[in-house]
Amino acid sequence: MASPPIFPGLRRSNAVHETLAREIGKTIVSGQLLPGEPLVAEERYSAETGVSRTAYREAIRLLAGKGLVYSRTKSGTRVNAQAYWSMLDLDVIAWIFETGVSRKFIQDFFELRMAVEPYAASLAAMRRSASDVAAMGHALQEMRKLGLRNADGRAEDRAFHNLILVSTRNATLISISASIAAVIDWTTQLSREERGVDRDPMPDHDCVFEAIVQQDGDRARDAMHALILNASRDAGIV
Repeated sequence: MASPPIFPGLRRSNAVHETLAREIGKTIVSGQLLPGEPLVAEERYSAETGVSRTAYREAIRLLAGKGLVYSRTKSGTRVNAQAYWSMLDLDVIAWIFETGVSRKFIQDFFELRMAVEPYAASLAAMRRSASDVAAMGHALQEMRKLGLRNADGRAEDRAFHNLILVSTRNATLISISASIAAVIDWTTQLSREERGVDRDPMPDHDCVFEAIVQQDGDRARDAMHALILNASRDAGIV
């Protein structure tokens, strides 16, 4: 059984405006450009770099859609306050981690998981189908075989958590499943590859799965809470 795609909207592109948006976006989320600071004017940027004004304009439009910049007729384009950033946007999440994620961001992301996933697990326990259970079991089987230092193993981990959100049958929760999965992937890479953590995550995942199989919502919620708490310790947050 193939795992479902987790990041359908996230891709690397050779389009000039998307490459440019990525470069500027990473400059913003890394703090090299601060809120309120102006971006280079379209005409000047084009003259200095050879990038077409159309490509620059499209890049700015992409960044504005992610809440990173805003434009005014008289003041030009400026960096937006962090409160306006689309923090669940897949590109924004990637740029934050690619540019040296801060402890505060990691803590924020784990708090998001704590706010969402335990209750989602309890809903999934009550609403899951037989096919949901089969897919979760397959993801855990592959994750156990491959491990979290392996990209394919992490993909199965993402699939497991994604399937839990899908099993809630709650459209709002499902709409953020890709973002939650992205956070899980990046923080797991941080724990395993940068911090060298080798704790076995399978017992925690098995406890969540068993509670969902048995349709025990309270136990699923508590098991997911414990799973996230241990993962946050792996990332050096707790």
